[in-house]
Amino acid sequence: MTERSIAVDRIENIISVFGSFDQNLRLIENELGVTVTDRASEVRITGEAENVLQAEKAVNGLLELAAKGEAIDAQNVRYVLKLVREGREDSIGALAEDVVCVTARGKPVKAKTLGQQSYCAAMKKHTITLGVGPAGTGKTYLAVAAAVAAFRAKEVNRIILTRPAVEAGERLGFLPGDLQSKVDPYLRPLYDALFDMFGAETYNSYLERGNIEVAPLAYMRGRTLDDSFIILDEAQNTSREQMKMFLTRMGFHSKMVITGDVTQIDLPGDKPSGLKEAIRILDGIEDIAICRLSSADVVRHVLVQRIIEAYEKKAEREERAKSYRPAPPSGRRRPRKY
Repeated sequence: MTERSIAVDRIENIISVFGSFDQNLRLIENELGVTVTDRASEVRITGEAENVLQAEKAVNGLLELAAKGEAIDAQNVRYVLKLVREGREDSIGALAEDVVCVTARGKPVKAKTLGQQSYCAAMKKHTITLGVGPAGTGKTYLAVAAAVAAFRAKEVNRIILTRPAVEAGERLGFLPGDLQSKVDPYLRPLYDALFDMFGAETYNSYLERGNIEVAPLAYMRGRTLDDSFIILDEAQNTSREQMKMFLTRMGFHSKMVITGDVTQIDLPGDKPSGLKEAIRILDGIEDIAICRLSSADVVRHVLVQRIIEAYEKKAEREERAKSYRPAPPSGRRRPRKY
């Protein structure tokens, strides 16, 4: 058995790292098989030597995040443990550095994983960014945050959000109300993100003045979008023609962000996804970034990450089964007897 001690300057950081009713502490102990205790301004870790070393790195990383004002929850702990296992503990401190935007309630929006950091950096640097990854990786929310930040900094005059109006497997029928009422259900996730960033009153004010536009993808045809931050959400449900049409709407002094999950395509089976084709065609073109997020970047409930990983494993098994072809039987056939 090995014991290591970590000196802590502020008791508040220990409280933050341990979590409510020591839930974060229990998670570290269960994941690494160690015992963690605190004595005044000191944290002691006991267990097998290798596990104690990993736990020490994880606790130091979490204390660094807490010292920077980051709220520590179970998602932070699991991600930090993952980085430590991969030998990337030096990058833990960078997780709390950049604030993408501040919401209407004063809450800072930050990238919570290294994948999200790369995504946010790409949106700042490149004119067109494709964010591809599973549900819960913050593709849409971070894109809206980047758009609001650019709008507040007067880098653009308009925020335009769009998505294809495709049902997720079921038919919704003829919805009641005017045109806006009919398309609102498809655009609800975009509204939610904008309400969070601006607040309902400010959002409605900008909407009336034309600074914000939320519309179905079909409304983009024939337009040239200058001085705008344009987001295409759920792009996996675009056709080839729709994707080409959208990409060619780019005007001067504008940015585009295209988000989607190629594992959740709701198009008919015989219709190829415009997003999958765009990833192949646009890869390597100057000023276009393709960011691939993974299940490690999921910031929702831990079960979402496990569900995504289970589906990924199933897809891999099916792919291996398709590629496997049994070898033909060797040797000569025995003559048939009559």
